[in-house]
Amino acid sequence: MGKKSIDEITTKININETIKNNKKHYHKAKMPLIICGSLFIIALIIINFKPFAKIQSKNYSVRGIDVSHHQGDVNWKQVLEEDIDFVYIKATEGSSYVDECFEKNKEALSSERFAFGMYHFFSFDSSPKKQAKHFIKTVGDLKGHLVPVVDVEYYGKYQKNPPKKEEVRKTVQTMLDLLEEEYNVKPMIYSTTPFYNKYLNGKFDDYPLWIRNVYFKPPYDWTIWQYTDHLKLDGINGKEKYVDCNVFNDRLERYIIK
Repeated sequence: MGKKSIDEITTKININETIKNNKKHYHKAKMPLIICGSLFIIALIIINFKPFAKIQSKNYSVRGIDVSHHQGDVNWKQVLEEDIDFVYIKATEGSSYVDECFEKNKEALSSERFAFGMYHFFSFDSSPKKQAKHFIKTVGDLKGHLVPVVDVEYYGKYQKNPPKKEEVRKTVQTMLDLLEEEYNVKPMIYSTTPFYNKYLNGKFDDYPLWIRNVYFKPPYDWTIWQYTDHLKLDGINGKEKYVDCNVFNDRLERYIIK
């Protein structure tokens, strides 16, 4: 073989330099893909973390469900054949709304002599005094029933435009005080984990807490934990085929009004 020409040597050098530069650009371009891929994997892990809550919930023996008109006309005889110890039914919302299935659910559960309670969905647009009066008038005497619950969470426009913390705390406290005065027991507070962390944590610690977390056991002193919104039961025939399921972290009889 003869000596290589200057052009050949120069061409080889240029090729080598191009390969090196391409490798650098490849690795730089690859980094965002790696980051995106990692975030995607983390998201999948979080999404699939839900079954872990179900596993943790098995440490608690007292189980219950909560229903509203979303579950439609419930066949309670069928439902109560399941491993269910208590039920909460939606009664009211705001200062005037009554859940369309409330009376049916209340009558059916009363006839079955089953432990159940009633809850109110709190509105940021109505007076807490009017809301308390509306709930009390609708549900009547609660002797023999579980303590009343005030459901406080984001809804509608308030998901994008959250209410002011001090206003929420003030109005919720007013309603809780009025219910305690009426029934001589501390009402229970229901909330989601994000809402509870922002508005309620540290302010309402004296009240029994019903907390929603479908991923893992909440790190709070809770009484009821809503661990899933995907329980399928015979007897639930509404537009919403699934029902929320909860576990109780205490003796149920302690929360029945005497």
